[in-house]
Amino acid sequence: MSTRLEAGFDWLWSAHAVSTYGTWLAFGAFPLLAVAVLDAPTLAVSLLEAAGLAVAALVAVPLGPWVEHRAKRPVMVAMDLVRFLAVASVPVAYPLGLLSYAQLLVVSVVSGTAAIAFGAASGAYLKHLVRGDRLLVANGRLEATTWAATAAGPPLGGALIGLLGPVITVAANALSYLVSALAVLRIRGGDVASPSAGRMRGVDLLAGWRFIRHEPVLRRLFLNSVAVGGLIMATAPLLAVLLLGEYGFPAWQYGLAFGVPALGGLLGARLSARLVARYGRHRVLVVSGWLRSVFPLGLAFTGPGIPGLLTVIVVESLLITGMGVFNPIYATERLRRTPPTHTVRVLSAWTVSARLTQAALTVVWGVLATLTSPLAAITLSGVLLLATPLLLPQEVGSEDSSAG
Repeated sequence: MSTRLEAGFDWLWSAHAVSTYGTWLAFGAFPLLAVAVLDAPTLAVSLLEAAGLAVAALVAVPLGPWVEHRAKRPVMVAMDLVRFLAVASVPVAYPLGLLSYAQLLVVSVVSGTAAIAFGAASGAYLKHLVRGDRLLVANGRLEATTWAATAAGPPLGGALIGLLGPVITVAANALSYLVSALAVLRIRGGDVASPSAGRMRGVDLLAGWRFIRHEPVLRRLFLNSVAVGGLIMATAPLLAVLLLGEYGFPAWQYGLAFGVPALGGLLGARLSARLVARYGRHRVLVVSGWLRSVFPLGLAFTGPGIPGLLTVIVVESLLITGMGVFNPIYATERLRRTPPTHTVRVLSAWTVSARLTQAALTVVWGVLATLTSPLAAITLSGVLLLATPLLLPQEVGSEDSSAG
């Protein structure tokens, strides 16, 4: 991890780090505001998350071609400023007594849409900024930062909320986007934009999905990542209900159950490039892909008390360590196999599909949990995850399939 990357990456990394820490610092802030401040019912809280994901994904569809043909740094700065203004409206409205459920929903959609556009532009710019043989190292550093923020953000955010009130972490999150924009502005050097083919047609909106469908390795990675992400994230609200509701875990134990395992993601991300150098990209991709799909079934054995807490910590630690190894490899393979002319649309299509799947499965699993029990629904997700490694590529060649 001591490899020196191209000039400018440190600023891109810094932008990613500060906005990611801001996001995880404010993790759960909107549901908390909906429940504690607006007295919203449980269904409304679930819809706040699901609708925000789904609507943002649909709105982001036409942004792919738009971002593709524009210089990426100005797009990233603009999306950071949009997120800053949207999120900052919440701490402005709160002390004035103007905060509403509708505002939280609009902010979720606007910030979610801007996040998709920022992520697509950032991925395309990373491919332009970092040499192909160093992409895995760069993605490993970004992944490690994400898991470090996941481990530190929620506990710190909870402490800040306890000391300073329910909107302090939202204000900090808004500020993080402003700092991220300033970091992107510090990047020097060239930029990248695909030539415009003229007026955008309806068929251009599907270009990312068409490219994924015709590229065999990308297609299998896409199906695997969307299925795994959707099934895992669909159980997150159910696990909260199980631990905090049925089993009566205190909030600090719930935070511990998800903060400690994130350190495994940090470890996995730091080991990813070394494992690939020793065992080969395809072998590590497949093994870590299997591991991240096998471990979630262990949550079926979650019970009350300290044994239940330890079960969650161990299972989540193993799962997230596997994800930490897998994610940089698959993200690098995705960039390597996508030509610069399609990078933004492929990344946008990928994120849109992942978020729509996550929103749909969250609703479906919520219904399943209502008809059966949260633990039964979590167990079913673990069983289905066992089949997802069959979608992984049979082999990953050593050469890029893209032209650029």
